[in-house]
Amino acid sequence: MSSARDAVSEGRASLVSRETPVVFVVDDDVSVRESLELLVGSAGWQPETFVSAEEFLARSRFDGPSCLVLDVTLPKLSGLDLQNRIVDRTDMPIIFITGYGDVPTTVRAMKAGAVEFLTKPFGDEVLLEAIRHAIERSRTSLAREAELRALRDCHASLTPRQREIMGLVVSGLLNKQIAAKLGISEITVKAHRGQVMRKMHIDSLAELVRVGAALDVPLVAHA
Repeated sequence: MSSARDAVSEGRASLVSRETPVVFVVDDDVSVRESLELLVGSAGWQPETFVSAEEFLARSRFDGPSCLVLDVTLPKLSGLDLQNRIVDRTDMPIIFITGYGDVPTTVRAMKAGAVEFLTKPFGDEVLLEAIRHAIERSRTSLAREAELRALRDCHASLTPRQREIMGLVVSGLLNKQIAAKLGISEITVKAHRGQVMRKMHIDSLAELVRVGAALDVPLVAHA
């Protein structure tokens, strides 16, 4: 199925894919930072290094594909503390590196969303493969966010009555049930429903239900 919403999503995802991914490195060891900077650059990505979590947090948010290579042990704010601070940044997967790995720390990091936990020393290719995987996850997340923004824009274009009818439709009510509930004719319901489908760029009821779930449209209980 092709729709204007899909075109917007694909266009934004394509724009993201043309950007050079950024690999952020946060490690207080200068030798590690320098070696990883060279390694990341040689792989064709853009490296950015930071000596502390605080320094990284001071950087403005990057809206393209990226990942974070993060040392567990850092001065003041630890790597795990930093992970907690940026838990909402699902578009920037975290790869932990450490020289003092232990099971509890690994479990905590992975449960909090880290994509990899590497114990030093590790081979260059092991890290590069982890970064490739993380960047692909970042692209997927960014494309999903772009699609959701487009859906929200379309939903915002609906009139209050159209949003009301959309909520009833995705809740499973038939046109005649919606008409009875709202005190309007079934023909009027059909007209509003058609406008909802057109404005949301949707061709089927199944797709409308999926979009309603993505937008957290409240469901209405019915007998």
